[in-house]
Amino acid sequence: MNPVARIILIVVYSILGLAATGRATVQIMEKFSEAPVAYTVSAISAVLYVVIAVALWRGWERVALVGSSLELAGVLLVGTLGYLDADLWPDETVWTGYGSGYGWVPLLLPLVALYFLLKGRQRRAATNL
Repeated sequence: MNPVARIILIVVYSILGLAATGRATVQIMEKFSEAPVAYTVSAISAVLYVVIAVALWRGWERVALVGSSLELAGVLLVGTLGYLDADLWPDETVWTGYGSGYGWVPLLLPLVALYFLLKGRQRRAATNL
């Protein structure tokens, strides 16, 4: 993986992980009974962001690849379900509206991460031929 892209991804995932952790903590501690599914999704996204950041930092590309894939699937699922039935999410999650509350970073970030992870994997495969 490109070292500059790796560092940028680690920084962005770390910041998003901190933001999502803070949001989920406040939501769960103050009003969990109002929207338990939404707040659990926020907590899951926070854990996923931290795991991906650590995986990128430690060079665990397979973990980062799986995590980014799960993140993208989660963003697409939560975003789509929210548009199909707004009552499913009585309060926002990090992934509501495809991450619109976070400037669509939750939608774009896994795409960028997957691009660089897969590109690095292809480059290594080509040099091993």
